[in-house]
Amino acid sequence: MSTLHRNAADHDGHHFTVSADDGVPIAVHEYGAREAGITAVFVHGHCLRTESWALLRTHLVRYWGQDMHMVFYDHRGHGDSGAADPATYTIDQLAQDLDTVLRTVAPTGPVLLVGHSMGAMTVLAYARLFPETIGSRVIGVGLLAGAASSVTRVGLGRLLNGPAVTSLQVAVRRAPRAMQASKHLSRRIFEPIMREATLGTRRVSPRMLAIATAMLNETSLLTMASFLDSLIRFDETTSLHRLSAIPALVLAGSADIVIPFAHSVVLASQLDDVELVRLDGAGHSVIMERAEEVAESIATLLERAVAGLRFRESELGARESEHFGTDPECGPEYAIAG
Repeated sequence: MSTLHRNAADHDGHHFTVSADDGVPIAVHEYGAREAGITAVFVHGHCLRTESWALLRTHLVRYWGQDMHMVFYDHRGHGDSGAADPATYTIDQLAQDLDTVLRTVAPTGPVLLVGHSMGAMTVLAYARLFPETIGSRVIGVGLLAGAASSVTRVGLGRLLNGPAVTSLQVAVRRAPRAMQASKHLSRRIFEPIMREATLGTRRVSPRMLAIATAMLNETSLLTMASFLDSLIRFDETTSLHRLSAIPALVLAGSADIVIPFAHSVVLASQLDDVELVRLDGAGHSVIMERAEEVAESIATLLERAVAGLRFRESELGARESEHFGTDPECGPEYAIAG
């Protein structure tokens, strides 16, 4: 059973440790009041951490102030969360961890889920594993720089099909410390690749590049390599219909060569109530590179989600009123707030 331990509380929010069902500590960062009514949960990408949302969070506060409960957390093996058995480094397990976070930190009330890259895939897996929450608790989803399947067909994902990836996975499992040292030694080579792969075609600040590169370098190679199998096999196309009841945002950059924009087009085409947003010139790190525009799209998503929730509540209220209206034993307790 999941448990929660408070680590710190300061002007930057509350920091918690949530114990996953298998005991792995999951680091959670919470902002705003739980009594705010709606919780927005942000799920980061492969080899990143909660800090990848920092710029976006700043802009969202301008829209929402303290009227929104925002939750960010580090995946197992990432950031301040604990390492785990590499066999658990799968997207399905990340969806289970997301459920643990929700049950522990936001056990009641409507939820908006926003995922970036592997985080978007985690949200899709969550919808399959916990379909009863979609439309009841989860009132909207934001899928940023994500894909529903076939990440190895276009973009840098094609490199995952090569034998070098298999060799890397074997080497990391056999000698993780040596491989991690090798990773740090390759930093000078890695930084320009990072710039081209994730930050698009526009000039970015050295500070932003340093933050993004540091997050990737701080993630162990064991974590990085162990998730690759799940990414290669990822396919949620047959479960996308589960999101038909709620509004969705699909957003990505035109210059994303990690998960090219074509993936977003395909993903959006299979959803019903969806807004597709293309940010010209943005790369895979769109949440950092174009944080203000992404925040505006998420704020619009929340407005759509709240409107949809009120419509469903009014429809439910009308049906219950019609059903119980002639029942002499039906009292005011059946009334539903508008």
